[in-house]
Amino acid sequence: MLKYRGDEDDCAESCELHRAVRMGKPRHLSELLHQEKYKAYIESRSGWGVPVTTLRLAASQGSLECLKILLANGAKVDSLDAKAQTPLFAAVSAGHLDCVRELLKAGANPCGSVYNNCSPVLTASRDGQLKILTELLDYGADANIRPKKASRRTLSSAGYSGPLYLAAVYGHLDCFRTLLLYGAEPNYNCTDEDTLRRVKHPVSVLEICLKHGCDPQFVNLLIDFGAHLHVPNMHKYRSLAHRYSLELLASEKECPRLLMSECRLTIRRRLIQAGRLRLIDQLEVPQRILKYLQYQSD
Repeated sequence: MLKYRGDEDDCAESCELHRAVRMGKPRHLSELLHQEKYKAYIESRSGWGVPVTTLRLAASQGSLECLKILLANGAKVDSLDAKAQTPLFAAVSAGHLDCVRELLKAGANPCGSVYNNCSPVLTASRDGQLKILTELLDYGADANIRPKKASRRTLSSAGYSGPLYLAAVYGHLDCFRTLLLYGAEPNYNCTDEDTLRRVKHPVSVLEICLKHGCDPQFVNLLIDFGAHLHVPNMHKYRSLAHRYSLELLASEKECPRLLMSECRLTIRRRLIQAGRLRLIDQLEVPQRILKYLQYQSD
């Protein structure tokens, strides 16, 4: 049976703060926080099941006004709950874009907590939350982020699970494209050589797309962003992959990549290596070339 829990020194002030957030009463919350005896408990944890802070509660409920008031009164933007999840992670998981924006604006870490095995980017990619994903990436989240604790299964079996893999498996094409535009590595969604060496049988993003019969547009994007087209044991995927995806691969292998495409890939790789991909729109080149570098049509 669920029990209402709080800190050991839980008191009426803490419960009242949480009640104001839970009931969505920003005016009452503001009045409480103008009193020092309540403000002292802004970081206290209360709630049913797993106790959480008031900011975590506001983020998960999508109570934007309450969230703003708490931040203005000094609530810690990256405070952790019992699962090492931040308020930002809670807002992303619940799909509250406005709360995500406010937390990022207040300095929340877009990568989440180092103590939690998941991350806001992985969650947004899996759930197809394109606007949230874009906000996270705009604030510097890593498009190649991986689970922080590699399990034996992760390292010994089909390989590695990053946001590109999740977006492909769950069919979120817009998220898939956005990750690639923000520098996601198109082969294994990983730039850590040590991690790749530890994986016994790595499976590429392309293989996952074929295995799950993803829309050919996923394969087309991988081709455009320079993924390697060699697929070991291709026969395993012929009965699973979309027919047009197989035709695309066969056609690309027969024709060398255009020089313009190679130049675009080279420029983008250099910018990624220098950590400057976000400055691509500041390159002093003609607008037409700039659009091409950003995969924008005329």
